[in-house]
Order: sequence, then structure tokens, then C-alpha cells
Amino acid sequence: MTDFKNYKVPYKPASEYSKSVAYFSMEFAIHQPLKIYSGGLGFLSGSHLRSAYDLKQNLIGVGILWKYGYYDQIRNHDQTLKADWYEKQYSFLVDTGIKFTVPVHNQPVWVKAWYLPPDTFKSAPLFLLSTDLPENDYLSQTITHKLYDSDTAAKIAQMMILGIGGAKLIDELNFNPDVYHLNEAHGLSSVFYLMNKYGNKEEIKKRLVFTTHTPEEAGNEKHDYHLLDKMSFFYGYSIAEAQKITGIDGNIFNHSLAALRFAREANGVSQLHGEVSRKMWGGYSDIPEIQAITNAQNWKYWADKQLYRFMEEADNEGFDDRKRYLKKRAFEIVADQTGKIFDPDVLTIVWARRFAAYKRPDLIAQDMERFENLVNNSQFPVQIIWAGKPYPMDYGAISVFNSLVHLSKRFKNVAVCVGYELTLSKRLKQASDVWLNNPRVPREASGTSGMTASMNGGVNFSTYDGWICEFARHGENCFIIPQSDYQNLSIHDQDQWDLNHLYEILQGEILPLYYSNKRKWRDIIQAGMHDVRHEFESDRMAKEYYQMIYK
Repeated sequence: MTDFKNYKVPYKPASEYSKSVAYFSMEFAIHQPLKIYSGGLGFLSGSHLRSAYDLKQNLIGVGILWKYGYYDQIRNHDQTLKADWYEKQYSFLVDTGIKFTVPVHNQPVWVKAWYLPPDTFKSAPLFLLSTDLPENDYLSQTITHKLYDSDTAAKIAQMMILGIGGAKLIDELNFNPDVYHLNEAHGLSSVFYLMNKYGNKEEIKKRLVFTTHTPEEAGNEKHDYHLLDKMSFFYGYSIAEAQKITGIDGNIFNHSLAALRFAREANGVSQLHGEVSRKMWGGYSDIPEIQAITNAQNWKYWADKQLYRFMEEADNEGFDDRKRYLKKRAFEIVADQTGKIFDPDVLTIVWARRFAAYKRPDLIAQDMERFENLVNNSQFPVQIIWAGKPYPMDYGAISVFNSLVHLSKRFKNVAVCVGYELTLSKRLKQASDVWLNNPRVPREASGTSGMTASMNGGVNFSTYDGWICEFARHGENCFIIPQSDYQNLSIHDQDQWDLNHLYEILQGEILPLYYSNKRKWRDIIQAGMHDVRHEFESDRMAKEYYQMIYK
């Protein structure tokens, strides 16, 4: 029986990881059945918790139990995207028996804590908060219904449940962490709870660290002071006091800036993102130097072990056969969803990740003449698969998704899949020969999908952004679209530059190599598999957090 009144991690922490940490994140992608994540932030925190478990770190996760998850991605009658919300139920979560209130709009809202034991999915212990309780009125119950609710007040309330609620839960557990780690600024309201607890900023600064994932100023959460005040976000402090504590004047409160001002240490999520963040926040006083810890993914969870075994035994035939089998198996999902039968011997390009405008999902289809030549080429045939979830209220991204669905209807060898969650993500990485990643530079803070593609025998083909800058050796372990002079080019010209080079490299280098030099192609796959195995594996990342940030 777990003792939730004096909680300790249920394994003996390794001596170098004995410092206790509470890790706050709005989303965790631990395993397919637990649908409380949307995209990269969740995939990252999920891998972090798995590595913390493998390394026996003294770390617990604090998140929210989203009743309807992010959303279920299904189709309308014409195959276009439909967002649907179903109630999720989890028999594997443990009721801690802990309940307490958090003031929202000056009214007490009841919060209940659920627990994911480490052994269930081999992850560090995870506590999940819910307001979906009979003690609450209907509006309060809905706070923890949908991840990233589009209503501003609802989203602020969600941030308060994570921040104030998470900090309160830790006191209920009597866990007393040495470090409070905010993964993004969603849990920032915790600092006002901690101000009440410790009485001054210096005491919090000894304990708080912050990871930012946003490479541009506009992407950081900001809200009107009066709205936050009305919602009790400052936990009893007045606007004037909150302004004084955070040093943020005016009418608008910047969550990330406040987090930086309360943090003892802070970090970006790739070396490039560290540089971009230092420039971005350089003009602000009273913030720590922003270090860089490059995001990573958990090899044990993601990698195809057979592929690695064949590579290590230098069994080329076994290796090729295994990759072909992985493609064939993944293509059964494509056939099931779209009625299209793909060929495991044909070069397969996959673009799959969160659907956001800056990631340019449809870049390759921007020049229709070239696109048609590419997909109709009988000398070097290709197959293309798209997948990914747009934010359900991002109508621009949804319209791009739907335009690709309509485009795919014209070709036997082009498909768009729905339901892009952990399981489909892994399968599509196994399906890929080429993992296409073309965000507009320098807008991708890290972008980790390519790491897990490499772990499954996919070759990265990417713009020079995020983690790729630390990994890339063009023509040796991946292919890179050369960097444009993005600071001086218009967005249209930058897109055109990237599109031209994408086609030049695809048609001039990638296709001829795949079809006429299998040995060299295999070498490139294996170099990528080798290079991600250690440098971009989340054990390395989890160690670095202890060495650089929690120290």
C-alpha cells in the first residue's frame, strides 16, 4: 500500500540522483492508453519520466487528468478531419484519497489526485489532478475536461490547477522537493502559492527551475492582469503586489518572464534554442543565464530493437528484411484507413507531427507541377504519407490538413492518416524511408520526432533547425536543406528557397541513392541510428538536468 501522507518514490533512488524533484507539465505522453497529451511537449515529458525511472531518479511528475484528453481525431463523411471528444476511463490509475480546494474566481474548487504507479508503464511516479468531481459545480468540473481549452478563462483555470494545485498536492503528500521544475510556464501560478508558504522570493529561487520551449516572444503565454486577478491567479496577492514581486509592469502579465525571474536555473531545449532564447530574453533584468539541454527521446520505448540487433551483428540481409517488414506492417494501417495498398519496396516519405503553420506540412505540395512529377515518376517511384493533429480550433491548420486529404484522393501513392498518437507515431516512423521535417528556420525549438524516426530506420530530411543542427552530417546520417538568409528574406522567399532545395536534394541525391546504391543508403540509415542512440537519448537528457539544472 502506498503511503500518500508521507510520499516517497517507491524505489531506492541512485545516490547521484537523490535530490528530490517535482516536475510540472501540462501534458505527459507516457504510453498510448493514457491520452493526456497533444504533441511534442508531452512526448518530451513522457520520455523524461521513463528515463527518470530507468535511472532511478528521485523525481515525481505532476500533471492533469484530462477527462476527454486532447481530442480524438476522426473523419467526416468526405474523409476530412473531425475533432471528437470521448470520455476516457483508466482502470490502472490509483485513487490517492487526496482532495483539497484551489480558489478559482474566489470560489473553492475541489481537486482530486490520481496516481500512476511506476510499474504500470515503467515511468517515474506521476500524480494527475482532476476537478471532475460531484462536489464541484458543472463549470468547475469542466476545468480538467479538455487539454488546452480554447476559452481564455478556462485555460487560466487549468494553469491554476496545475500550478497552485500541484504545489498544494506536494504539501499534501509531504514530499518536500529540493527542486520544483516547471516544464513550460503553464504551472507558474505555483510561485504565488510558494510565496505564501515561504514568505519571500529568495526561498523560492533556491528551489525553482524553468524550461522554456518557445523560440519566439509572441508564443509565450500572456494575460491581462485584471483577468488573472479576478480569477484568483495571484493566490491572495494584489495586482500591485504581483507586479512588484515579478517586476512586470503595465496591464499584461507574461508567464514565461515571471518564471524566469523566479528561477534559479533555466534552459532552452536545443543548443540553437538556447542561443535564440538568450537573445530573446537578453534585454530583461533579473533572469538567470539560459542554458541549453537538448531534448531527447527514450530509446528503450521507441527504438526497434531488432533493427539495432541486425546492425550490431552486421547482418545486412537481416537488417533490410526487418526494415521491409516494419514498412509492410505499418502499411496495413494505411490500407485500413485509406484503402490504399503501399509497396514496401518503394521509397516512402512521411511527414507526421503536430500540424502547425510554421512546420509547413504542405510545403512539398506547394508546386503542383513538381509534386505531380514526383508522385508519377515511374523510374524512381515514391509514396507519401501525412499525419498529425492540428489544434482543434486552429482552422488554418485544419484547412491545410483537409486540402492534403483532398489532394491524396487523386493519387494511389499518397495518403493522409488520422489518429496520430504514440502508437501511430511509432508505426509511421517504421514506415518511413525519409522522415521529412521542414519547419521555417529558426522557429522549431527542438522538434524531436526525427530522433525516434532514426531509431526506427528512417532517414531525416530536414531544414537546419532545432536539434538537427547538433546531429546533421549531410549525406552521411541525414539530408539537410541548406539554410536561407532567413533574417533578410520575406516568408514567401524563404518558403520558395526551401522548396527549391527540397526538390533538388530529393530528386538529385535521395532518390538515385535509394534505388541505385542500397549499401550506401543502409550506411546512412545506420549512421543515423548510431548517432541518435546516445546523444539524443533521454537518459542523457535526464542526467544533464541533474548535473546542470537541479545541481
